[in-house]
Amino acid sequence: MSAVETEDQEYDVYSSQCPSRPTLDHITGRWGMLALGALADGPMRFNALARRVEGVSQKMLAQALHALEHDGLILRDVQTTNRLHVEYSLTPLGRELAGKVLELIGLLEHRMPDILAARERADSVR
Repeated sequence: MSAVETEDQEYDVYSSQCPSRPTLDHITGRWGMLALGALADGPMRFNALARRVEGVSQKMLAQALHALEHDGLILRDVQTTNRLHVEYSLTPLGRELAGKVLELIGLLEHRMPDILAARERADSVR
């Protein structure tokens, strides 16, 4: 794939100096990817999201959400009622990227038998 030009700026994720690199890290990191995929189902509060993404610590989820919010992929809506109510949802750009993430997750889940067979073959060689 070649670099993508937008207006007068050229972006090439393969270049170490490209500003897309940190965003790529945020999206493809385990917790960022799972948070984007989970939020594709609709807005969620922090604890519901933490339950959906099993195994993530509150600290790691908070960091992932902060990074995704900073990149403009999710919205953090704080409502002050009787208790503080924070809900996370996808922005239009976040929905677009979440669709791609869900495609990758679906492919991975569908092809797990092949992956497990490959692992078994590799382990038997050792």
